[in-house]
Amino acid sequence: MIRLLVSGPLDAETADRLAALVGARTSNQLTARTVTFGCDPALSSEARVAVATVCASRHLDHCFDDRNRRLSDIVVLAMDMDSTLITIECIDRLAARVGKADEVSRITEATMRGEIKDFAASLVARVGLLKGAPASILEAVYEDDVRLTAGAEELLATARQFRIKTVLVSGGFTFFAEKLKRRLALDYIHANDLEIVDGRLTGRVAGAIVDGAAKAQFVNRIANQHSANHENILVIGDGANDIPMMKLAGTSIAFHAKPIVKSLTTCAIDYAGLDLVLDWMAGPQPTRPAGH
Repeated sequence: MIRLLVSGPLDAETADRLAALVGARTSNQLTARTVTFGCDPALSSEARVAVATVCASRHLDHCFDDRNRRLSDIVVLAMDMDSTLITIECIDRLAARVGKADEVSRITEATMRGEIKDFAASLVARVGLLKGAPASILEAVYEDDVRLTAGAEELLATARQFRIKTVLVSGGFTFFAEKLKRRLALDYIHANDLEIVDGRLTGRVAGAIVDGAAKAQFVNRIANQHSANHENILVIGDGANDIPMMKLAGTSIAFHAKPIVKSLTTCAIDYAGLDLVLDWMAGPQPTRPAGH
């Protein structure tokens, strides 16, 4: 069965329009903000595009679910950090502290859109612009600028209740990932280490760079460690370098993401917070045995 999940203020006229487009046989209030429509199994790509157009015009998030996805099926939840778990790109804020905001943000945006294919070279170029900056700007950015994305705490708290292993994997920096790990009780992190000598950034990354391929390798390793197959993995991200790890997942969610990411994922959240994932994967939630 295919379900259409629609989230947001849904008026009767729009509901009728969507039902007609998908040949809905049923319509149910799944949660306080999400309605689910039973769809024609032979739903055409044209109908799906029409649904997307209607939803975008009304700022409604939607998702076609052909597997009746449930959070209880998830063993590993992997998330990007910058612009996904948190609202900012940390390197852009670091650059702003040293007067390099424009140069760095241009590279960041082009990289996340997939216009710059070599993430490692992009990161090297951006980090190089931070050379000589005092390491204290890391703490300053964390204290002044880092904010959790709406719904992040709710999503992760629920994941903990169901013993889902939470993984923060980022092309950003370990300094921030470690703080978020402690704050949110995350199970695993993997990110880039900024080299610091005599209290200043050297403009180099210490060790191997965590690019898209490295993200996928880390998620795959954690999944294997916990006997998670494709269907047991949920990945959430926003940029082109998240695509490799999204391909490992039975459920991949593009969060306020670039078009290239949205085109390759299970579904996309464009307007709501991360807690919308809980609505879309709502259902019976049996407790997983300890030690899974």
